[in-house]
Amino acid sequence: MTIRNLDAAFKPSSVALIGASEKLGSVGRALAENLIKDFEGPVYLLNPEYGQLFGLDGYPEPGALPEVPDLAIIATPPQSVPELIAKLAKVGTRAACVITAGIDEGNGLRQAMLEAARPQLMRIIGPNCLGLQVPGRGLNASFAPFMPKNGSLAFIAQSGAMITAVLDWAQPRNIGFSCTVSMGDMTDVDFGDMLDYLANDRDTSAILLYMEHITHARKFMSAARAASRSKPVIVVKVGRFEAGARAAASHTGALAGIDGVYDAAFRRAGMLRVLTLEELFDAVETLASARYPSGEKLAILTNGGGIGVMAIDALVADGGQAVALSQQSIDSLDKVLPSIWSRANPVDILGDATADRYRSALNVLLDDDDFDGVLVMNCPTALAGSEDAANVVIEQAHQQVKKTLLTCWVGEQSAQCSRSKFREHRIPTYDSPEDAVHAFTQMVDYRRNQQSLRETPPSMPELFLPDTASAAVQIDNALDREREWLTEFESKCVLQAYGIPTVTTHIATTPQAVADIARGYDSLLVIKIVSAQIPHKSDVGGVCLDVDPRFAGEVAKAMLQRLRTSRPDAILEGFSVQAMVRKPFGRELLVGMVNDRQFGPVILFGQGGTAAELVNDKSLALPPLNLKLARELISRTQVSKLLRGYRNMPAANMHELEMVLVRLSQLVIDLPAIEELDINPLLVDDSGVVALDARIKVLETELTGADRLCIRPYPKQLEESVRLNDGSELMLRPIVPEDETELREAFGRLTEEEVRFRFFTPMKFLNHINAARFTQIDYDRQMALVLTEHGVRGKTKIFAVVRLVEDPDRARAEFAIVVDHTLAGQGLGTHLMKRILTYGRERGIGEVFGDVLWDNQRMLALCKELGFVSVRSSESPGVVRVSKKLIL
Repeated sequence: MTIRNLDAAFKPSSVALIGASEKLGSVGRALAENLIKDFEGPVYLLNPEYGQLFGLDGYPEPGALPEVPDLAIIATPPQSVPELIAKLAKVGTRAACVITAGIDEGNGLRQAMLEAARPQLMRIIGPNCLGLQVPGRGLNASFAPFMPKNGSLAFIAQSGAMITAVLDWAQPRNIGFSCTVSMGDMTDVDFGDMLDYLANDRDTSAILLYMEHITHARKFMSAARAASRSKPVIVVKVGRFEAGARAAASHTGALAGIDGVYDAAFRRAGMLRVLTLEELFDAVETLASARYPSGEKLAILTNGGGIGVMAIDALVADGGQAVALSQQSIDSLDKVLPSIWSRANPVDILGDATADRYRSALNVLLDDDDFDGVLVMNCPTALAGSEDAANVVIEQAHQQVKKTLLTCWVGEQSAQCSRSKFREHRIPTYDSPEDAVHAFTQMVDYRRNQQSLRETPPSMPELFLPDTASAAVQIDNALDREREWLTEFESKCVLQAYGIPTVTTHIATTPQAVADIARGYDSLLVIKIVSAQIPHKSDVGGVCLDVDPRFAGEVAKAMLQRLRTSRPDAILEGFSVQAMVRKPFGRELLVGMVNDRQFGPVILFGQGGTAAELVNDKSLALPPLNLKLARELISRTQVSKLLRGYRNMPAANMHELEMVLVRLSQLVIDLPAIEELDINPLLVDDSGVVALDARIKVLETELTGADRLCIRPYPKQLEESVRLNDGSELMLRPIVPEDETELREAFGRLTEEEVRFRFFTPMKFLNHINAARFTQIDYDRQMALVLTEHGVRGKTKIFAVVRLVEDPDRARAEFAIVVDHTLAGQGLGTHLMKRILTYGRERGIGEVFGDVLWDNQRMLALCKELGFVSVRSSESPGVVRVSKKLIL
């Protein structure tokens, strides 16, 4: 379940409070007083000990109520809650908020409560929570000290204490809320449910989350990605430094870190993460008021050199760049500023700066295309008025400014009036240079995350066909022998099966066998021990580089002796022998994967080598990856700067490196037994990449690769060939983001009538935003099958599309279909509709529906043939609603 019956919690017509009390200082009294004070509908107070409460009739139990309440608030002892939920569900109450604590797995009450609610699909918020508030409806179903002002921010938190703290903080700042929800233990309703509900709530313009942990990672990711496309979603995630961080045998496991995985998830979902509550509300003000920057270059205008330097320091600390002024801007500023101005960014226009000087300098910076935003700062002086300078900024802001414009008037008493004016005119303003700069870099991050949701990835340059079967053999062999770690040789075999280049490796069981292998080489060698008990071979002297082939056997003997001394418990399975790879321009990288307990597989990229954990230069991403996502993953590391090339060092072959990440992503999808994977080092230079060492940890699992991912991967099993009447074959397959260009070209081939039948309105072309929305779909929420030529996905002509968009509960799904007129009369519409209906039935969707124009007689006839029921729309003349039950 997701949004089913949540409307009863947030838009109730009547409310019942079970556990109401007149006892001073009791939760029951606080809840009753809050409900009675503002709610306009009926409030029923239940307590078998009272005939009357607060002048209202009291009721002993739910069956005695004069009507069925939409929402019930429960504040009674834990043991009573499951029975009360059962009674409420029986009379038809659709939602409950359980304030009571002490309902957990250990005492069996949690499961009993859920089972009582399940038959009637009753929704439960809590238990162990503060309650919920909907100011716009006068609903204060909480024991918070007061109702917040009505506004457009939704604040959802696991901590009730955090709700009350934020309400107290927001009140004097005139910040209002569309709703506040204390989630408590999230036994039923969780963050995913709330995101789905609020994404479509017209009263909510931004969603704020205070999060300790999540449940149901895939549901959360689907809901977060959908919500982020419609409004800002900003999250504070606490517990960044988990005391019990797991120990890990691999470099990837040690580096991944739980908080880093959350960062990767928020980024992939298009959310903005902040670290404090003040940053949370600053971000809301900024995103709501300011134009989003088109880039990350910030100009700073100030009348005080000190605060200008503070702003630059903050910018660099946040990972930004202090971009220099262009010569053209310097020349323009020379004409309007005193000769002793700073002639650099920040632009210091001196302490005696008048309003006119601010206006002239600001005009120059706003006209400079080298900057994406301007921060205007002011410190109070006795030489010029701060308010006059503020009025200039307000004046400029109303003249169609195309850049992000932020303000920072420092001080307190002298700055209050200017700050009030900025807020009145919806110009973001901040108390300190650091806050202002951080707000700008947050916007840059948010814009980057939003672009990731919509940007079209480049097409794969070649058809990628891994040898999954041969890779699975290596894993199955290890599992059959009850080994959790594959040998280096086995690990490299798995990588080779997925097209990841490795250095040729031989296995020798004895030092003599090492010597025999070495005779086949005339170049230097690398010899390593092979032992399942030793994950990091270098730590025990188990790796020797630059070995002369003539002395390879003696080197192996010495390694064996060292191992017997330092690790007598370890079982030596042999030695690996490989050529010493010399790449003068090579850079050592680490590529890996770890299976997170909440989010499933996580891909890691960073600087490699034996000091990888000390350097700690890494970035994480959730699979599946395409080339664009792989490129972004690389770009978020420091080592990426070295990969671009510098001095006499040529740039690395970035395409081959990106392909390694894409292939690794597919590998962990196809092979669900992989728990951890290390390629360290992965050597890259201008000619390509090669894996010098690799380790894979495996674990028996019943999950499929797709099941354990928090983002459903490309469903290859839906691919099928379709034979046309002329004997030719086309491919029917799920749509991919890379299809955007071909989809737009397919739209261009449609006739005016075909466009009207599909979109109900004339459209000359399909723009990027809509095309991205149609191609970058969440396979866990919708499906689009495209009929194309055979070949590389994203490079094949599209002839037809059939689409099914599910509601979050899978109760219903809406279909749409369009077929190129050049293929009319071949039964393709029937075939595509039958295929998408079969898919919907397999997904457990209850009903499929669609809207068809009344003059689209061919589509109406097809729907009738397939068993759809048709009803003329009362709201939209000329439209017929067709529907078909898939599950009776």
